[in-house]
Amino acid sequence: MSGHSKWSQIKHKKGAADKKKGQLFSKLVKQITIAARTGTDTESNFKLRLAIEQAKASQMPKDTIDRAIEKASGTDGMALSQATYEGYGPAGSAFIIEVATNSKNRASSEIRHILEKRGGSLGQPNSVAWNFESKGEILTRGKNLEELELVAIEAGAEDVRTSQEGLEVYTLPVDLVKIKKILEEAGAIIESAEVALNAKTMVALSDADKKTAQALYEELSDHDDVINVYTSAEL
Repeated sequence: MSGHSKWSQIKHKKGAADKKKGQLFSKLVKQITIAARTGTDTESNFKLRLAIEQAKASQMPKDTIDRAIEKASGTDGMALSQATYEGYGPAGSAFIIEVATNSKNRASSEIRHILEKRGGSLGQPNSVAWNFESKGEILTRGKNLEELELVAIEAGAEDVRTSQEGLEVYTLPVDLVKIKKILEEAGAIIESAEVALNAKTMVALSDADKKTAQALYEELSDHDDVINVYTSAEL
């Protein structure tokens, strides 16, 4: 896992939020709608609770969140399909792309085109997934990072890392919301909190390949059907 990669990805998402608020809300609505299919009780539905928290952090209006939950039981919500694509970028770096779409054929064709345009390729299922594991990750800032690090460890974090940008806290997925709340109570400023796929082994890139991989990551992230992008490239 690369701290620089995590923070740079957050910066891209925040930039997208400023420039394309409508597109960001559309992606978040899809995440909420899909999560709500398995139940609307946020206490028992962890994915829905997390999706709602992410929407609130992006300043999505409450009525928009409520409509997204209601949409889950309607025909529009049922038309959405989830799909995960795996592929390769510069220097053999791995990419996992999660989508929510009403046309898997269109989505797969367009994802393939984006990868190939940047010199990559679409892989077979499980071609790169073996190198990723699901983790809760919290990126936070604060006046006293050493104190926050101790708070996170005492709260049950699996790993805590410091960087120039702030503190990176890694948790079991089910502990994410609990530890986030404890950090907030301790005065932490939460920049991002999500369950993500982290590469077990990262790929170091040359400056040229890094530029290409970053452009690939951003173009995939900006696709209307894409809700998450994960990579082993050190960006």
